[in-house]
Amino acid sequence: MPVFTITGDIDPFLHVSMTRGETIYCESGAMVMMESALDLKGKMQGGIGSALMRRFANGESFFQQHIEALRGDGDCLLSPTLPGAMQIIDVGQRHYLLSDGAFVAASARVDLKVRTQSLGNALFADSGGFFVTETSGTGQVVVSGFGSMHELVVEKGKDVTIDNSHVVAWDSSLQYTPSITTGASAGFLGNLINSQTSGEGIVLRFSGNGKVYICSRNRASFQAWAAGRAR
Repeated sequence: MPVFTITGDIDPFLHVSMTRGETIYCESGAMVMMESALDLKGKMQGGIGSALMRRFANGESFFQQHIEALRGDGDCLLSPTLPGAMQIIDVGQRHYLLSDGAFVAASARVDLKVRTQSLGNALFADSGGFFVTETSGTGQVVVSGFGSMHELVVEKGKDVTIDNSHVVAWDSSLQYTPSITTGASAGFLGNLINSQTSGEGIVLRFSGNGKVYICSRNRASFQAWAAGRAR
């Protein structure tokens, strides 16, 4: 199996060591460098239907980059679109749901399938609208977050509330419920006012047993700040 290694402290690279016959795929534009034994091809992972669904669900490119070690062993360097950290996640016994723009790369035996989610999650959560991307198969997937990343362990009876914009990926066995407040219920209008005054916006409440990967920066807030500075 290809060996993924994160190298560098600030805005790191994803270093991939491949042996002859191995293949990985990654988000379009992720490849920075590759050795001559490797070939780069643009493909629709899973066919046109799956490609279209992932495009709508997670904002991914229609074509993904497939890197193949056809002529021998070789290494390559990849990087995510936004500045920030990356996390290598083992999938197989457990699978994960990915937030918009989180996917960087995966080994060939990992697939990204699209499933529907509840109306409430579709309307309020920043995780693909009515569709959300979930890993399947066995291997490793690499995700990125804007800023630093941290792994949270959710335990039964100890629910965790996380600002929606900081969620990168989470265990598919976890239950998650969107809300517009972090406090006790005070009715829709009260919750909405509390959300606006606290600055929290939409939050996700996770329950069950599993992991959630979060990032330190809020992409939407940064984009709004940058747009304001550009005026």
